[in-house]
Amino acid sequence: MPIDKALTLAADSDLDLVEVAPSQDVPVCKIMNYGKYKYEQARKEKEAKKKQKIVDTKEIRLSSTIDTHDFEFKAKNARKFLEDGDKVKATIKFKGRELNNTSFGANVLNRFAEALSDVGVAEKAPKLEGRSMMLVISPKNN
Repeated sequence: MPIDKALTLAADSDLDLVEVAPSQDVPVCKIMNYGKYKYEQARKEKEAKKKQKIVDTKEIRLSSTIDTHDFEFKAKNARKFLEDGDKVKATIKFKGRELNNTSFGANVLNRFAEALSDVGVAEKAPKLEGRSMMLVISPKNN
């Protein structure tokens, strides 16, 4: 239909002529209330934003010479974070001569990932960056 005829139809019914698909060979237009359409779109976006979950990263600091009770306590806290849907970043800071034996820290982080393997998955192997070694564990999808 010609554009001027479509515009008169839209004006007669007190609505707007909106171009829906401009990239087609023949442009597609629709007669609608544009203000109401924009309002509905904004409401849908707001509703979708409400339903999405923001994933936080919680940090737990360990040491390369951590005792069993302290280790279990920190693993219990990390388990809570993972069950809530947050990521857990376990870090070990090496002090002084501990930097010569980074394998102890890697063993602790591997043991930490193994203790949480039922609720989380280690994203990468423990990585040494400067004086700290870190491991990121993300929650398993059920």
